[in-house]
Amino acid sequence: MTKSLFGTLEDGTPIHEVVLHSPGGTEARVMEWGAVLRDLVVPLPGGGRQRVVLGFPGFADYPAHSPHMGAIAGRFANRIGGGRFVLDGISHRTPLNQSGRHSLHGGGHGFGKRPWTLIHHDEASVTLALVSADGDAGYPGTLRVWCRYSLMGAATLRLELSATTDAPTIVNLAHHSYFRLDDSPDILDHELEVRANLTTPVDADLIPDGSLADVAGTPFDFRKPRPIRFAAAGGERFWYDHNYVLRRDRREPAAAGLELAHAATLRSLRSGLAMQVWTTEPALQVYDGAKLDTPVPGLGGVAYGPNAGIALEPQHVPDSPNLPHFPSTVLRPAEVYRQVSEFRFGA
Repeated sequence: MTKSLFGTLEDGTPIHEVVLHSPGGTEARVMEWGAVLRDLVVPLPGGGRQRVVLGFPGFADYPAHSPHMGAIAGRFANRIGGGRFVLDGISHRTPLNQSGRHSLHGGGHGFGKRPWTLIHHDEASVTLALVSADGDAGYPGTLRVWCRYSLMGAATLRLELSATTDAPTIVNLAHHSYFRLDDSPDILDHELEVRANLTTPVDADLIPDGSLADVAGTPFDFRKPRPIRFAAAGGERFWYDHNYVLRRDRREPAAAGLELAHAATLRSLRSGLAMQVWTTEPALQVYDGAKLDTPVPGLGGVAYGPNAGIALEPQHVPDSPNLPHFPSTVLRPAEVYRQVSEFRFGA
């Protein structure tokens, strides 16, 4: 484990980075800005190592160019329709940072775009914390948040997110790495399996309409592994930025009574590497990175164009504060928000 100064904000705030190592050869780099997982390198089944996330080599490119790359999105990840929600009869408004109509990932200056504080680190884990004041971006209650990354076994990254509040509020945190399991320019030939029968249909602004749709016979059917690349009816490529309601039919115990379920598997036939996603969360946002086009080089000098990586984001259903028939995102005093997700790499 090493800790070093990675950059400095305009106001002089230092941003530190920690490098984690596992006995199996996995290396992760986590920085205080956005609690970002900046780099992750894992062993390949046949020998050698593979970088599996997108990132930038220098700090200045994160505030200027990063599309939540490796960050923790919050206080409410994904979208809140119209930037409005009602909690205990009181209406709240959040910033409209998506096309001036909706709130996305906390409203433009969410948890993924501000400094956290590194409070503990050792050879294989790091814990960061953040305090979001009452009224921050329109959200009620002072929220205290913890994020812990741990390397486990040969090649598993475990993420634990927790939060408490002093007044009723809503919380939906999500890890937003873009994954790529080989050195191809895009992930369209990666195979993807999502353990879900249902999606939440959305309008043109990607706001759920409150219904459910069966994936059978649609481009959203990843119940069996298949390439992400898919042609729409008109011949153009179909793109994905949609939320799946997980079956949670393959489960195992997690800490403190929580239960992990297998959410998805991503595979590269080119490198022979696979990544399983396990989570306590009820849903998974799948974004194929179609709008990626960073103006500066990424790690290793690589250019990140459309579909350079795929985001597989365990979370709650988007706009769920306005959709009370979906699992609740309300957090009250004396309760603890907890999320555990694992990214398991292997053959």
